[in-house]
Amino acid sequence: NFNPSDILFLQSATSDSADWGITTSAVFRDSAAWYHVVAKIDTTQSTSTDRVKIYVNGNLQTVTGSYPSQNYDMQWSRNGEVQLVGKYPSTGIYFNGVMAHVHFTDGYAYDASTFGETDATTGEWKINTSPTVTYGTNGFFILKDGNSVTDQSGNSNNFTVGAGTLTNTEDCPSNVFATLNPLYYAASQYTL
Repeated sequence: NFNPSDILFLQSATSDSADWGITTSAVFRDSAAWYHVVAKIDTTQSTSTDRVKIYVNGNLQTVTGSYPSQNYDMQWSRNGEVQLVGKYPSTGIYFNGVMAHVHFTDGYAYDASTFGETDATTGEWKINTSPTVTYGTNGFFILKDGNSVTDQSGNSNNFTVGAGTLTNTEDCPSNVFATLNPLYYAASQYTL
């Protein structure tokens, strides 16, 4: 999730109390850009900083914070645990933006290169729209094409929309439209 300071943070909590959490050093302020985010979590690693890695557009991010303990049992991988995408638990705080190609692999940790690659012609990071992965028991793949929360992984781990409206957009990571960038702004020249 992006916090109000435009940094990406990843956190796990039990009963609304944080067990661990990390934030990126980089800020992400281009609201017109697509960001390809991969969180690789493998709590079996002996070195704490190897347990959680965040990649943005294929680049490993520098992060700070507290890491999960070794062999930490992630709540998302527990049977019967409620899984939320785009909502902060026990609050009315929801994601306000566009998401596409949301994958969760239960019991498998993949590098960013599984889900995307650098385009040889443009040098831009492009998503892999059909990655070859094993999803595991509680894994899922939602928002594949448009606004469907029906699981495309083959597991039938379907979601329901808890609030708001999902809107289908033709602008997606594999079909990007030109947009104005509010970060490049000269007050005397433009009005956005």
